[in-house]
Amino acid sequence: MKRVVLYSTDKCPHCQTAKRYLEQQGIAFRLCNIKTGKGQKEFAATGLRGVPVLKVGDQLLNGFSVKGFTALYNS
Repeated sequence: MKRVVLYSTDKCPHCQTAKRYLEQQGIAFRLCNIKTGKGQKEFAATGLRGVPVLKVGDQLLNGFSVKGFTALYNS
């Protein structure tokens, strides 16, 4: 099973959609709030700017789409 990290902020509606999807699918994930010091540092390492970003294994999905996530998760 691949490790999944969701980089998000509290007020991002797309982040909430991604979080809800993962929970509904029963997919274990770690939520990383990029507004915290630790989260900011970790997110900066991705080289991306906007959230949501999903890290699946060692691959990144910028933005959230069920199709995009499923492709990475099942590859």
